[in-house]
Parts: sequence; structure tokens; C-alpha cells
Amino acid sequence: MCVLMSSADEALQIISRFGLPLGVGDKTIGEVCRDSNIDPTTFLSIINHESGKPVDIPTLMIYLNNAHTYFLDYLLPRIRQELITAISAVKTGSNIPLLIIRLYDEYVEEVRTHIAHENANEFTAHETDDQHLAAKMSELKNLIIKYYPSDQQNGLLYSALQDICAIEKELALHCAIEDDILLPAIMHNLELQKKQEAAEEEKLSEREKDVLIQVVNGLSNKEIADKLNISTHTVISHRKNIVRKLNIHSTAGLTIYAIVNKMLEI
Repeated sequence: MCVLMSSADEALQIISRFGLPLGVGDKTIGEVCRDSNIDPTTFLSIINHESGKPVDIPTLMIYLNNAHTYFLDYLLPRIRQELITAISAVKTGSNIPLLIIRLYDEYVEEVRTHIAHENANEFTAHETDDQHLAAKMSELKNLIIKYYPSDQQNGLLYSALQDICAIEKELALHCAIEDDILLPAIMHNLELQKKQEAAEEEKLSEREKDVLIQVVNGLSNKEIADKLNISTHTVISHRKNIVRKLNIHSTAGLTIYAIVNKMLEI
């Protein structure tokens, strides 16, 4: 892990979003990840930007939540403060400095909207969000580079501009990881959940099982109603649900189903 963390700034940025500690010593990647309840396979998939591999959803959510916190609570406010510090030194009648702050705040709002879509699992607007972010950042850089008062000392603004370029790269990498790894995995997981929920809905309820057993035993609707202390209308409704869920229309087929599922002995 020490070699990986020392290899590149880009890798270190991603590693930090898993909440992994420093002071890793000579521990392997697997050891450090397991000590922090991070799935090593998912960790390496994100670090290496490898899509299509099985991933652990809780680990993905740790990465995603920490990345959002990093951008919204630390990086974006820090750069805004840098811009304010640089612009506060400007003594000019130009409105460009104030427009820079306004445009930066609009950019931050775009980022917040982007993250809100993710937190609400609203992924349909994700690509549009990415385009807005890129366009807003490009507009901000052009405003600073082309129109900032040229008669002003701009060392502080150059520093802020470099940080803006850095955050642009970080967000672009973050969006690429989301598009290629995180969102496909989360969408796949949501589809599995929907299928499981649908399967649960298709299971026979306990009352439907009671009705099925009586149908197989040859009782009429009225006899079933009397035996189970329910109305004939309710019996008919249960029988319709049984046929719909099992797609079995004959008494013989229902009998086989009941025997196979140990609801009835031969």
C-alpha cells in the first residue's frame, strides 16, 4: 500500500476517499483495506479504473459519500476563499472580479445539483450534469484568463487558477469513475433489488396457500369460504391471484405444485 500511495497524486486522491488511514507501514493493499472494512477488489477496480468487475456496493457508497464531502466541504470552499483573497487586493472599477466570484458560485451550485442527483439515485440527468460542469468551468477560466484587469498584480490569482484547473481534472476523473464503474454497479444492484421485490410479490401469501390446499382437496368456493371463515368473493379473488402468480390453470397442475412445494402430501 505504501508504494501505491507514493506512486502518483491521482492515486492518492482516490485512496483518500475510502477513508483509509495513513501510517500503513509495510501492510499490503488487502490488509489495509480489510482493516478498514473496504473490499479490496472494489478498491483496486476504482484505483485502476477497471469496469466490468464484481464490486461491493457498501464500498462504492463509502467512496462516493467521501468524495462528495471532499468536494463540497473542503476543496470548493477553499478555492473560493483563494479567489476572494486574490480579488480583494484589486483596486479597479472593473466588475470582472465580482463576476468571477458569481460565476464560481454558479459552478459550485452545478456541482451540488450533480451530487444531489446521485444521492437521490437520479442517474438519468448524470450526463447532462457533466456537460454543465465542464461548460461552466471553461467559462470561468476564460473569464479570468481573457478579461481580468491586466494592470493588477495577479500572483494570487494565478495560484487560484492553477487550483481551479486541478479541481477540473479531479472532477473529470471522479465523473469518469462514476460513469464507468460506480453507476453501472449501482444500477445493476437496483435492478436486482427490483427483481427480488417482484419475486417476493409473486410468492403466494399464507392465505393463498390455504385456499390452494382446499382447491386441491376438491372443495368448492363456498366450502372453502366456510372452512376459512372468509367470503366467497375473497376466495374467488385469491384463486385469481394464485393462477396469475403461478400461471397454472388446472387443478391437476395446482396439485403437482402443492406436492412439489411440500404443501400437500400424496
